[in-house]
Amino acid sequence: MQIVEKYLAAWNERNADERRARVGAAFTPEANYKDPLMQGAGHGGIDAMIAGAQGHFPGHRFELAGTPDSHGDVLRFSWTLGAPGSDPVAKGTDFAVLAADGRLASVTGFIDYFAQ
Repeated sequence: MQIVEKYLAAWNERNADERRARVGAAFTPEANYKDPLMQGAGHGGIDAMIAGAQGHFPGHRFELAGTPDSHGDVLRFSWTLGAPGSDPVAKGTDFAVLAADGRLASVTGFIDYFAQ
């Protein structure tokens, strides 16, 4: 699904201006994100949250794991986080609600694996 590609592109974008643009393309202005480690609301809050995660995992990228699944306006997909050429340091599954315009209205993330 194209929205999942936009979502992961926002998480992987290191240029601050481009990342904010990608957040706007993937999320509605009032969207929210939460997982066991962090949360953010609105474009600014989500962008700041992503920037913080990037600071904790420099050189790492999110990749889609498997095929996204949807039912009505609810979307489920899994991902991995790792440095290119290395085993993932984290794996997770996100559940999202799509807005009428096809962007993400909310995302709830679950951590399936986290290397400590």
